[in-house]
Amino acid sequence: MKTAKTAMSAFFDNDRIINSIIDTDFYKLTMMQAVLHHYPNAEVEWAFKCRNSEDLVPYIGEIQEQINMLKELKLSDREEAFLKTIPYFKPDFIRFMKLFRFDPSYVEVFVDKDNQLAIRLKGPWLHVILFEIVLLAIVSEVRNRVLYPNATIDQALDKLYEKINKLEKEPKEILEKFTLADFGTRRRFSGKVQSAIIDAMIKDFPCNFVGTSNVLFAMEKGIKPIGTMAHEWIMAHQQLGSRLIDSQKQSLETWVQEYRGELGIALTDCITTDAFLKDFDLYYAKLYDGLRHDSGDPIVFANKCIDRYKELNIDPKSKTLVFSDGLNFEKCLEIIKNIDGKINNSYGMGTNLTCDIDGVDPLNIIIKMISCNGQPVAKISDSPGKGMCEDPEFVSYIKHVFKVEH
Repeated sequence: MKTAKTAMSAFFDNDRIINSIIDTDFYKLTMMQAVLHHYPNAEVEWAFKCRNSEDLVPYIGEIQEQINMLKELKLSDREEAFLKTIPYFKPDFIRFMKLFRFDPSYVEVFVDKDNQLAIRLKGPWLHVILFEIVLLAIVSEVRNRVLYPNATIDQALDKLYEKINKLEKEPKEILEKFTLADFGTRRRFSGKVQSAIIDAMIKDFPCNFVGTSNVLFAMEKGIKPIGTMAHEWIMAHQQLGSRLIDSQKQSLETWVQEYRGELGIALTDCITTDAFLKDFDLYYAKLYDGLRHDSGDPIVFANKCIDRYKELNIDPKSKTLVFSDGLNFEKCLEIIKNIDGKINNSYGMGTNLTCDIDGVDPLNIIIKMISCNGQPVAKISDSPGKGMCEDPEFVSYIKHVFKVEH
């Protein structure tokens, strides 16, 4: 039986929550480079949403203070050197990152008409893109500091090792097929908890721990940064091209132009998987290495993707599905057992990895793009509760164009 062997004290050695520009998800940087090269003048707006309707207004002052601290951050020489080791980051992008500073004037924090915490981002896509993950991490940690002041890193590790010990009872041939990455930055209990969890996973995870979406921790721990694109990339293209019906294909095409075969996992559920797969023809199916699941039934999704590859006369075993929707170890194992031998698969786990502590209720918070160049954009999703758009007429229009029924 494995146990947490390293005793650690309280989480909060200093007041600042975000201490590095690259304490963010890797896909923010990959998308940021693509924005720099293809849409440097695009203007966007984002909105915060707490899906479990928790009252976060009491924390508004501390949240604003943490946002103001962001402007002091800049890319260090060591961080710059690390980015230069990633072959598909271009010199001009790294130079831009060296110059980049967070500008809090692009962020508005206030209490809305329903007496809920509201956060709005508005400005050039290139200059607000990095706010999303750090804002979510700030809101989560500010709230957790107040509600759970006595929680410790040891408690987080004890919970992890409970799950690891249970996991080790599974057949060896199943564990060998379980490939997992940490996707837990945005809703982590704290940065220190995430760091400790990653250390434990590197050391004791009995399956294949392949890396983290967090760029800072990838650098610090010598592991692979993982990520490709997020919903914002596809959503923005709804207002970046000439025809809405071509927006998904344009987003896929522009990504290929930027990365030339690297970072070949495409996100599928921005306008539902069914609508995506209609656009995912032989050309894109050959260009991309695989697809990512982020809403809806994962087994139904997997079978749809397998069927689509077969329809295109592509061997599904030559492709990969990445699962990242509300996963825990049990859900991952269930998926593996259902699709084993049919298609390659890997997993990105977030909240249930970095904010799983007995007695702690994690936040369910998001920040999504709501407009691009002054026009609405929408995420429809395979799970209706995960949709995001503030313009009902545009939602109806996009559903009509892509023949989405729900």
